Amino acid sequence: MSDWDKPATAELNGLSHSSRRGSDRRLIDKESFDMTDFDPARHRMIPTQRWFEDFVVGERFVLPSRTQTSAVFAAFQTASGDTHPVHYDVEYCRSRGMPHLLAHGFQTLIHTAPGAGLFPFMVEDSLVGFLEQSSRFLKPVFADDTIYPALEVTELAPGRSTGVVTLKSTVFNQRKELVLEGIQKFLIRRRPL
Repeated sequence: MSDWDKPATAELNGLSHSSRRGSDRRLIDKESFDMTDFDPARHRMIPTQRWFEDFVVGERFVLPSRTQTSAVFAAFQTASGDTHPVHYDVEYCRSRGMPHLLAHGFQTLIHTAPGAGLFPFMVEDSLVGFLEQSSRFLKPVFADDTIYPALEVTELAPGRSTGVVTLKSTVFNQRKELVLEGIQKFLIRRRPL
């Protein structure tokens, strides 16, 4: 019998529960459910905030891999308004020698959005703004390709009260080919005195 199948005894608000409905029968930690001292300001993905001085050149932020499904293509078409058949008509693509739908460069680029990873959650208190983005599209991305985006700190330019953190963006495909590279720059506050 697994831990999920065993009856659990849980203390919640002073009440003892020897069994619970549903498939989730894990032991409940009373303190994790004590809502009397709940503070929305402490409800964060990353509780410890970072400031400009906390970043190090070479630090990497891996973003989730994504397979470029037909649903991703359709969502990008809806958001962008781009209706060229090279992105949405597989027979059009095949008649021009392509194996499948060709992803728009921006469709690949959007997967480097820092919000897909932990970076923006680390700088909720220190982020002033997103300053700049540039990218180069090095190889085609087709439907059913899986891409692997990442961001890496490549430069730290300190100022008086802020600094610029430069992140190199890269996207590789499942064949280990670099399909996109670029930079993103963020203005980050220095640690308060």
